[in-house]
Amino acid sequence: MEKFSLLHTHLRRRRIACVDNEFRPGRAKAALLSQAHCPQYVSAMVNGTLGAKALRRMGLPWSEALLKRSCIAPMGTLMTTQLALEHGIACHLAGGTHHAHYDFGSGFCIFNDQVFAGRQLLDRGVVNKVLMFDCDVHQGDGTAAMLADEPRAFTCSIHCEKNFPVRKMRSDLDVGLPLGMTDQDYLDTVFSTLESLLKSEQPDLVLYDAGVDIFQHDPLGRLHISEQGIADRDRGVIARCRSRNIPIATVIGGGYDDDREALARRHAIVIEQAFALQVES
Repeated sequence: MEKFSLLHTHLRRRRIACVDNEFRPGRAKAALLSQAHCPQYVSAMVNGTLGAKALRRMGLPWSEALLKRSCIAPMGTLMTTQLALEHGIACHLAGGTHHAHYDFGSGFCIFNDQVFAGRQLLDRGVVNKVLMFDCDVHQGDGTAAMLADEPRAFTCSIHCEKNFPVRKMRSDLDVGLPLGMTDQDYLDTVFSTLESLLKSEQPDLVLYDAGVDIFQHDPLGRLHISEQGIADRDRGVIARCRSRNIPIATVIGGGYDDDREALARRHAIVIEQAFALQVES
């Protein structure tokens, strides 16, 4: 969890994050989380009564700190989507817990913040169509499963095919990438996929998972993308949405590195690119 505070500190030092553009979400109550997740699962997580099997699948030990973060992050993503609809773009300094399913956590993900936020907007009639554009190196299996019967949300996952999870779910569009893919082939795939979806789906909002576990030295990645490649991807995705006047909300997704400072700087790339594009415009 250290990477979240380090990310904020890094953005403060670079004067990208400041009191004028920072917003702090509250903590989601169990009843609100249960609008997206199984009430029994939410209750067990909130009360700390998850069984050993559920905790193993989740991949993290239960703690009050984990519970607090897990209840705040979905509200942060919801707030980010609302700000994006107002300003055209907004970035969450957390989020991207796309392995969380309706009734269980998985792969370090407890509650699915993207599904939670998307459903809130759709059910309130704020938007009519949401594009979940997931570029984390791992398939967004929880997002795919939870939105499988929701025609108002289009799920797209661009991921390393031979990677976690072993059992993939079916997104509306899955793009499985080969091991060791490098920058140019990756960028061509991401941009051509996005351009096609923006044209065919015409979403009112894009929820972009900017996972940095595509990085060539990420221990859980298995692709070969440079930090410049990550920056080019994030800038290209944001620019393509903004050129069509489609609001975009970003979440940081996955990233793993024993050097937490380096990891925080990597997660900052999407926010830095968003900031640069806003300044240029």
